[in-house]
Amino acid sequence: METDHHGRTHRLELVDQSLREWDAIVLEAAPEGIVLDRSAFYPGGGGQPPDHGVLLWQGVQTRIVGVRKTDDLALIPAEGDPVPPVGTAVRGAVEDERRTALMRTHSALHLLGGVVFRDYGCLVTGGNMEPLTARMDFNLTEVPPGFKEAVEAACNAEVAADRRVDIKTLPRAEAFEIPDIIRTATNLVPPEIKDVRIVDIVGLDTQADGGTHVASTRQIGRIAVAKVENKGRGFRRVRIKVSS
Repeated sequence: METDHHGRTHRLELVDQSLREWDAIVLEAAPEGIVLDRSAFYPGGGGQPPDHGVLLWQGVQTRIVGVRKTDDLALIPAEGDPVPPVGTAVRGAVEDERRTALMRTHSALHLLGGVVFRDYGCLVTGGNMEPLTARMDFNLTEVPPGFKEAVEAACNAEVAADRRVDIKTLPRAEAFEIPDIIRTATNLVPPEIKDVRIVDIVGLDTQADGGTHVASTRQIGRIAVAKVENKGRGFRRVRIKVSS
């Protein structure tokens, strides 16, 4: 749902989600935030939290514990860590275990949303995730008998089907010609976004989305539906866990 730039930063993770290390130059630096010309740190959004990692420079390490989005992407250094001066060449590195877990979890939520829409016709009203655990809310008035077990079985059948997960960017008008491209109860794509990033679990779920994802459903791993909660007024919350 975004271009490959945010402010002065070229967002490498939107082009190559397998990238974990890269070279960059510091454009702005302060204890409150570091701006790079190139970054593969996912800044957070769509329920997916930001990446963690490090910047390596001149024999020094700066831990990155978050990202703040303003006009630029400001990488938030750990309290007390040294900050590289403007103009410094740095080596960025994303924490692989956390990013990979979040990619698996985010793709699991898209798969869950696709299954519930296909089998029950329900739209998504909210969602959130941490590594390997997540929740998604649906406008489901009543929970049918066996819903929890049926959804879990259907999700794992789609994992086993090893569906390809494709990512592409389309002009807004072309993207909105795709049937059911918005499966949320509210259209969350801001009107000023002219190019829409599409995540397509081929044959199951096609959605506008700005997050990071695995390349196929088999890479998600097993999905367990941990709980189905009543959130009132015809809404249900489905909590999932992802495992190997």
